[in-house]
Amino acid sequence: MTDVLKNDRFLRALRREPTDTTPIWVMRQAGRYLPEYRATRERAGSFLGLAQHPEYACEVTLQPLERFELDAAILFSDILTIPDAMGLGLSFAHGEGPQFARPLRTAADIDKLAVPDMDGELRYVMDAVRLIRRELHGRAPLIGFSGSPWTLACYMVEGHGSRDFATLKAMCWNEPKLAHQLLDTLARAVAAYLIAQAEAGAQALMIFDTWGGLLGPAPFREFSLRSMAQIVAALKADPTARELPVILFSKGAGMHLAEMADSGCAALGVDWTIDLADARRAVAGKVALQGNLDPAVMRASPEVIRREARAVLDSYGNHPGHVFNLGHGITPEVDPEHLKVLVDEVHAYGRALRGA
Repeated sequence: MTDVLKNDRFLRALRREPTDTTPIWVMRQAGRYLPEYRATRERAGSFLGLAQHPEYACEVTLQPLERFELDAAILFSDILTIPDAMGLGLSFAHGEGPQFARPLRTAADIDKLAVPDMDGELRYVMDAVRLIRRELHGRAPLIGFSGSPWTLACYMVEGHGSRDFATLKAMCWNEPKLAHQLLDTLARAVAAYLIAQAEAGAQALMIFDTWGGLLGPAPFREFSLRSMAQIVAALKADPTARELPVILFSKGAGMHLAEMADSGCAALGVDWTIDLADARRAVAGKVALQGNLDPAVMRASPEVIRREARAVLDSYGNHPGHVFNLGHGITPEVDPEHLKVLVDEVHAYGRALRGA
């Protein structure tokens, strides 16, 4: 890709370099809160129809950048593309979330798993990355992503969403070698998937460990962080991916930030349950931080949104290495104008903090 990047403050922040203001993007910024997203999804016929067709995925990826002065785009896809490509039969029941027709319950099920072909079952993702990167014309960098091995395994073993994913937890306690076999296979698959996205044109990579916070301290290190560190090491060994910053986001795992910072990643996503000043002290300048406004604030008044955005920025302080984001994804009920309020306030107050 030879396009000139017109806005690099997101990538500069990930490198902990000075920026003119604090960059911002938000998780699920291409989503149901946008009427244009809902219209495109209607044309696609289903969520999977949207995600698995590069033209639709490109269209919805770019929609929020047409409305808001965001500093990064993120590939529109799903965290469960890898297990779907492994043959587990992904579907989305209305109002019930993802389901797998063939969940993993036995050693034989796990033995049959193989890293998917990135030019075969997952080619549609790489085609989407290439198309989005071309259509961005350098206006902002593109983030590629994957679910973490632990989070993927949660759905693959349970077969659907859960409050505690007790089936996988029981496997970790009763058959730890089998659990590690599954997680190691997934770590190889995620690494290959992210490397393929890097080759297709992604400019940063993010790993979503949505369910890491369900684990206690020792199990988190063994069954979640270990796999993510394996992936980061594999990315750093690849001639294309090693040039890209990697963001780890483990929801509900604020107590593990110091250990996560030693993984080799460039940045850590932080949810809203920890103060950014405490998070910054925990990582001791090793990595950038991304976060961490409570997504529920987006349903409050514009005045409250501005106030809480300033509180997050004040908490981090006038230091390099901060990417503003929500502590988790924006929700469907949010008024799009509220996101504009947030983006404008972050940029304006970020400049004020720098004395610009």
